[in-house]
Amino acid sequence: MSKLIILIGLPASGKSTLARKIVTRYHQCQLISTDAIRAELFGDEAIQGPWLRVWQQVQQQFYQAVRQKSLAIYDATNVQRRQRRQVIDLAKESGFTHLTGLWLDKSLELCLTRNQQRQRQVPEEVIMKMYRQLTDAPPSCEEGLDILKRITK
Repeated sequence: MSKLIILIGLPASGKSTLARKIVTRYHQCQLISTDAIRAELFGDEAIQGPWLRVWQQVQQQFYQAVRQKSLAIYDATNVQRRQRRQVIDLAKESGFTHLTGLWLDKSLELCLTRNQQRQRQVPEEVIMKMYRQLTDAPPSCEEGLDILKRITK
């Protein structure tokens, strides 16, 4: 059984921190991170670059994780319903048999404050737009997830 955890949340909501904790605890876990992919492809995780190149790497890493029969975590914001559906479709196509969404539903104020304290800051207007997208279309199991856990603390 190949399991994928899909992280969902605003920048600075704690997704990458949670992903690192899970990987530390479960050494067989494969972390698939769009930030790490950008750093590898473009030399810096802050460089957005062409999304198609990033997505192709995500696809390859999904298939690799399924072949290795490892637990995998997909670390990206996934704030748009359309994005989540694409990830869920790819996960199923790749062979993942169990999909868990972890929604880090932190307050906008907390994320903005944490973002201000980061070295690599996301522009506030981008976070505001993502907040509206997530609020307008929150994640649900109807999108194709087997389990959705909402983490508020």
